[in-house]
Amino acid sequence: MSSNGAHGQQALEGEKRWGAGVIPYAKMGYWEPDYEPQDSDILCAFRVTPQPGVPPEEAGAAVAGESSTATWTVVWTDRLTNYERYQAKCYRVDPVPGTDNQYIAYIAYNLDLFEEGSIANLTASIIGNVFGFKALKALRLEDMRIPTHYLKTFQGPPHGIVMEREYLNKFGRPLLGATTKPKLGLSAKNYGRIVFEALKGGLDFTKDDENINSQPFMRWRDRFLYSIEGVNRAVEQTGEIKGHYMNVTAGTMEDMYERAEFAKSLGSVVVMMDLVVGYTAMTSMSKWARKNGVLLHLHRAGHGTYTRQKTHGVSFRVISKWCRMLGVDHIHAGTVVGKLEGDPAMIRGYYDTLRLDHIPTNPGQGIYFDQDWTSMPGVMPVASGGIHAGQMHLLLDHLGEDVILQFGGGTIGHPSGIAAGAEANRVAVEGMIKARNEGRDFLKDGDQILKDMAKTCPPLQVALDTWGDISFNYESTDTPDVVATPTA
Repeated sequence: MSSNGAHGQQALEGEKRWGAGVIPYAKMGYWEPDYEPQDSDILCAFRVTPQPGVPPEEAGAAVAGESSTATWTVVWTDRLTNYERYQAKCYRVDPVPGTDNQYIAYIAYNLDLFEEGSIANLTASIIGNVFGFKALKALRLEDMRIPTHYLKTFQGPPHGIVMEREYLNKFGRPLLGATTKPKLGLSAKNYGRIVFEALKGGLDFTKDDENINSQPFMRWRDRFLYSIEGVNRAVEQTGEIKGHYMNVTAGTMEDMYERAEFAKSLGSVVVMMDLVVGYTAMTSMSKWARKNGVLLHLHRAGHGTYTRQKTHGVSFRVISKWCRMLGVDHIHAGTVVGKLEGDPAMIRGYYDTLRLDHIPTNPGQGIYFDQDWTSMPGVMPVASGGIHAGQMHLLLDHLGEDVILQFGGGTIGHPSGIAAGAEANRVAVEGMIKARNEGRDFLKDGDQILKDMAKTCPPLQVALDTWGDISFNYESTDTPDVVATPTA
């Protein structure tokens, strides 16, 4: 049930509104419970934890004010603008079920508040100073509704899921990858050997990890040269299109372009970057990737510092929307069964946000608004971190087939060698897809399906013997506020 905003929170008018001094945000017009959001409004759902004595409507109004036009005191220069148009409006505040002093504040922003095609400008408003506001104990941006009017100012993914599959000529199954291990310390030649073995064994991609850039033990140019040699040898032996995510993350945008151009000149089908380069750099690299016909992989390095905690920060579903808008082809989005944070319902919400054209409101997945992507291409989610062939039925059930499954340790740590680890993963995924296509209950029968395949694939048997009982069963910190009630 929504708070109705009575209790003395009505906006002031006339001299009382414009008299010098400090008045509550709600009374300055940032709380408007009768407001009907417009189709062109950007809508936000914030989880608000007010300080003691701060009414939830005032907390929501403060967020609306500080993320749009307000400051801490009345300023007469507001009257030089069409201020009522530019004020963000908190129009609804709902208590969060099962919590004490947490509320979801719904806020509408006029489209004119934002620069077209700029995630940097959007975020400077929505998550700018307001997250340090003293009147709030904690604040978290849970979700956004991006209107068609604003979406159409962004290019979206350089290629998208459909075009990537056509580029690679790979259909009907998850793509397979692996991060080179150890991610730091290898020489360039040994690095390239790992790339070759993994791709020869059956993977589609190998990958630089987030923190391998151009260190003294291996400079970027040498890594690119030996990696593409491994890719080309694997392509020659298998007849399949292969790729290695060449990390072009660097200290300056000029350096990133230089590395990307060199990767393209070598014939690489994909480059990668880290989330920590920032939204402007990511947008620039997206435009480069589209112009040059190169797939763009994004590692979400650093996201856990602000996405993982339940009450403060930014939900990863919001990061997913921003990255789909500015344009990447891949983004790491969780595994459910791996070593990293991931509630099943929340992960499903992330994957839907990245892949589908229309996402309906679904509180059970943390989705607070309908979102229409107006045919913007989807982003291929990447599942990585602590996954192995013995989980293939679980991964397919949770994540579907439009996903890249990255088995780093689960390939390179194979006792029989890297190529054997890759073969085990390839046989497992193709066998599980075959069972699904034949109508079998692959989730229920998954363990037996894997055991049967392992009878004719020794590398898979070794993988199951090595990792079959390994799981990471820890309670997730970011879980839905609403859980479906069984009806039978």
